[in-house]
Amino acid sequence: MFGKPVSEYLRFQAPVLFLLGLVGVLRLGVSLAGASDKTAAFLSMNVIGWLAVVYYGVAAHGRGYGYKQLLPLGFFQIVLQQAICVVGILLSIAGYPNVFAAPEFSFGVQNQWLHLASHLTVGIVVPTLLFWGVASLVLRITKGFSSRPVAA
Repeated sequence: MFGKPVSEYLRFQAPVLFLLGLVGVLRLGVSLAGASDKTAAFLSMNVIGWLAVVYYGVAAHGRGYGYKQLLPLGFFQIVLQQAICVVGILLSIAGYPNVFAAPEFSFGVQNQWLHLASHLTVGIVVPTLLFWGVASLVLRITKGFSSRPVAA
């Protein structure tokens, strides 16, 4: 994929994916255990995700990744995030309310099937492209700094 095997992308981002998965599962678990949505919200996959965008943009330059290789990194990360959200929404549909189906975290969508569908469509495409754009900007800035000559 874009000149690199999928395994290389996953190996590069394994620590981030692990942390992202851990935070997402903890968020779901805390919510299902009865913590308030406000409390569960402190376990934010989005914070981890945005930190990863910056990390990938900086680290990509030293690892031989270009702009096009940032797209699969974003895709894999967003798919993991959305998978955790989908599990939470499905649990809510099954009668186990949790933070992932709370109106304040779902743009007020009342129909959880529609909410689920949005995570599986728009929720994958738009964040992946946004991730790619921001990570590409960070990579461009990183390349600009690293190509400057060192003062003697």
